[in-house]
Amino acid sequence: MKSGGGTLGTTLPHRALALPTEPDPYADSNAPGWLKFLWRNLSPRHVFIGLFLLVFPFIATPFFTFQVATQSLVLGMVALSLSFLAGFGGMVSLAQMTVAGIAGYALAVLGHSSSPEISLAWVWWVAVPFAIVIAVACAALIGWLSVRTEGIYTIMITLAIGVAFYYLVLQNYSIFNGFQGLRELKPPTVFGVYWRDPLPFYFLCLFWALASYFLVRYIVSAPFGIALQGIRDNPRRMEALGFNVVAHRVAAYTLSGLIAAMAGILLAWYNALMSPGSVGAGWQINILVIAVLGGVGHPIGAFIGAIIFVLLQTFAVDMIDRERFNLVIGSVFLAIVLFSPDGLLGLWAKLRLRFGANQAITSTTRRQA
Repeated sequence: MKSGGGTLGTTLPHRALALPTEPDPYADSNAPGWLKFLWRNLSPRHVFIGLFLLVFPFIATPFFTFQVATQSLVLGMVALSLSFLAGFGGMVSLAQMTVAGIAGYALAVLGHSSSPEISLAWVWWVAVPFAIVIAVACAALIGWLSVRTEGIYTIMITLAIGVAFYYLVLQNYSIFNGFQGLRELKPPTVFGVYWRDPLPFYFLCLFWALASYFLVRYIVSAPFGIALQGIRDNPRRMEALGFNVVAHRVAAYTLSGLIAAMAGILLAWYNALMSPGSVGAGWQINILVIAVLGGVGHPIGAFIGAIIFVLLQTFAVDMIDRERFNLVIGSVFLAIVLFSPDGLLGLWAKLRLRFGANQAITSTTRRQA
C-alpha cells in the first residue's frame, strides 16, 4: 500500500470522472459545502439504490430485513471504518471491532442490562453519547500507539490490542460480567416506536450507514482526505511539505473510531447483548475479510462485502456443515484476492473495461466496414 504513487493518482482521476457533465449551478455560489458535494457525487444509480433500500423492508420478510439486511448494514459500518484507514490512510487496523465492542460495553455498563448490580441505568440519550465518546477516545489512543509503525507491525499492534481487550472482558466479572457478558441491551422506545422491531431498526441502521458512507466520501475529497492520501503514498515528502504526519494519522483513527463506535451501539442493540465472543480475534479477522471482499479502496465496498459475508454465513450452513463455514468464506476470500486484489468492485471495473473496449472495437470495425 505504501509503494508507488499510483493509488493517489488513481483516486483523483476517478473523482474527476464522477463529476457531472452538465454545468455545476453551485460552482460560483455561496451554497453550503455539503450541497455542492451531493450535486457533484450523486448520480441516477445512487437514486435508484436509495429507492431500493427504502422499499426493500416492505417487500422482504422480517427475517431478511432483520437478519440479513440490518446485520449487513451494521457490519458494513465497522468494515467501512477499516476501509477508510487502509484504503485512504494506508493503515490496516485489526482493532476496529474492538472499538465497536468498547462502545457496546460502555453502553451496557452506563445504561440498562440484565445485571443491575453492574449497569448504572442511565437514560439512553445520556448513555449513548458517553459510550461513543469513550470509544472514540480509545480509538485515538490506539491510533497514537500504532501510527509510528508501518505494515505488519501496525497489524500486529492493533491485533494485540484487540486480543488484550478480549481477555480483559473475558476475565473481568466486576465490570464486564466475564464470559456471560451483559444481556438484555434493548434500544429505547421513542414516540411510541420500539426501535428493535425489524422495520424501525432497519431504518435506524440504514440512516447511520448512509451517514457514515457520505461522511467518508466527503472526507476523502476534502483537503484533509487529500493530505491523508498523500501521507499514505509518501509520508516523508508530505512531512517535508509541512504536514504533521502523526496528527493526520491519529485524526484518521479518531474518525474511523467514530464510525466504528456508532456501529458498536447498533451491534449491541441488534444482538441484545455484549459478550467476549463479540470482540474476539475471529471477528477482527472477519471485518478484514469483509473489507477486502468488497474492495478496500471503495467506501461502498464495505457494505457489498458485508452482504456477501452475511449471505454466506446465513445460508451456507444449509448446504454444508456449520463447522465448514470458515472454509467457504476462506475460499471466497482467496479467490477474490487472487483474481482481483481490489475486491469485487475492482473485478467489476475490470469486466466493464474489457467489455467496453470490445464493444468499442466492434463498433469501430462495423463503421469501417
